[in-house]
Amino acid sequence: MEVIFLGTGTSQGVPMIACDCKVCASDDPRDRRARSSIHVVMDGLHVQVDASPEFRVQCLRENINRMDFFILTHGHADHIAGMDDLRRFCDLRGGTALPVYTTREDGMARIRSIFPYAIGDRPAAVGYAAFDLREMPARMELPQGVIESVPLPHGALNTLGLVFTERSSGRKFVYYTDCKEVPAAAIELARGAGVVVLDGLRPCPHPSHMTTAEAVAVARQIGAPQTYLTHLTHLVGHEELASQLPKNVAPAHDGLRVVL
Repeated sequence: MEVIFLGTGTSQGVPMIACDCKVCASDDPRDRRARSSIHVVMDGLHVQVDASPEFRVQCLRENINRMDFFILTHGHADHIAGMDDLRRFCDLRGGTALPVYTTREDGMARIRSIFPYAIGDRPAAVGYAAFDLREMPARMELPQGVIESVPLPHGALNTLGLVFTERSSGRKFVYYTDCKEVPAAAIELARGAGVVVLDGLRPCPHPSHMTTAEAVAVARQIGAPQTYLTHLTHLVGHEELASQLPKNVAPAHDGLRVVL
């Protein structure tokens, strides 16, 4: 199983507009963060999780040329705004709709309101996007493995926490972005994972995201050999943050590829 970090930044990205702080002015390429999303390859199955405003550029940079289906964790702009660029993957499917899995109460409603022209079995015109909306189940059995989902509190809504288990290798990967806490059920579901990714926004408190310290505490509870922090703001520089974290916890960065 391979995980490609297309973006690891918070909703405003890093560098942030009109900011000359130390991190925004940094020449460390790991401090240049697009909005957060990942691409997972599991026994040859290609799954895209979220589509940031930079999605097209991210795909070109990382040579993403295949997608079997898409998962939207929640409907906030930094995760949904790039979905129109999924049109290319509809073309590559022969002009059929791309399966899109998300939550019924938040994700589907947001997609329908932002992309009403894209809902259907086929694109409205050649080259347009088309989304086959499906509710993300708690457990999705596939020939390549299993994808499980669990609700995570994120302000006024829940986001989808995702757990991927590859059939051939038995390797397990956890992606818990955009959450204020990780409930007991989600911690239990994550146990046994080789790699865990957690929302670790910044050092100071936030009403709907975990702080660095809160994320580290969750990482200890799960006990994975390796944990990465994502959805990072300009308040944390990569090198400085890496030096402050436990040895099995590290900041993720755009372009990071992890093979389990």
